[in-house]
Amino acid sequence: MPGILIFGHLHQFCSFNSIEPSLKMIAGSYYIPKYNESKPLGEDSHFICAEKQTFGVADGVGGWAKKGIDSGEYARELMENAIFAMEDKPEGGVNPMAVLNEAFLNTEAQGSSTACILTLKGNVLHTVNIGDSGFVVIRGWKIVYKSPVQHRRFNCPLQLGNWRDNPSMAEELKVGVIPGDIVVAGTDGLFDNLYESEIEELVFRGIHVQGNFPAELASTIAKFALINSMDRYAICPFTIAAQQAGLEFTGGKIDDITVVVAYIGSPN
Repeated sequence: MPGILIFGHLHQFCSFNSIEPSLKMIAGSYYIPKYNESKPLGEDSHFICAEKQTFGVADGVGGWAKKGIDSGEYARELMENAIFAMEDKPEGGVNPMAVLNEAFLNTEAQGSSTACILTLKGNVLHTVNIGDSGFVVIRGWKIVYKSPVQHRRFNCPLQLGNWRDNPSMAEELKVGVIPGDIVVAGTDGLFDNLYESEIEELVFRGIHVQGNFPAELASTIAKFALINSMDRYAICPFTIAAQQAGLEFTGGKIDDITVVVAYIGSPN
């Protein structure tokens, strides 16, 4: 069955052939765009390709709106080009850095975006990440790995785009995984509004108590992040970071929220 690709609210199908890995990743996603009549698709984008055991997230940088540019267009084109970059790769797996580089070179929209692409090869997650999108690996209901964030300064992440950074600034990471691990990836709308302990609790409850599929769990996590983002009195990771940067700020951060959840298991 083909994997589902998602750009904002658009759904397409992926029918690539691939070599089955020794472990299998089953992923689902949920996206909540920040309300804006002029940008109904928001500024986040993402894709999931089951056949390539790969997914990616991107977050268009909102600062471009001051120049009349919708950076969501850049993020969506970048993720679409990442899909095209995977199509012509030889069998044996995806190289996330090569995919990101090719997608970057072929993206012509104005604006800029953070990006994170993950692929499962054998029992290792191969990833490339630039900016403040990212992922965590949960094992035994505890986060055992969190991808590092790349910031120039508070609320100014490294970002791909016209006259900005390029993939040489991205970090390549390899993370070993075992059956039963849970990967939660997302844009900063997730990680700015939920603490690690809250993500751990939501994953435990969603799997152990409610028996959620990946997309259902992604929906639950995204909606909790949304609640915090709208709370004027919430103390969130973004709140603490803003105060540490010397800003008077309270409450959550209203933003687009993308969540991808992947279950790691043995192949059937």
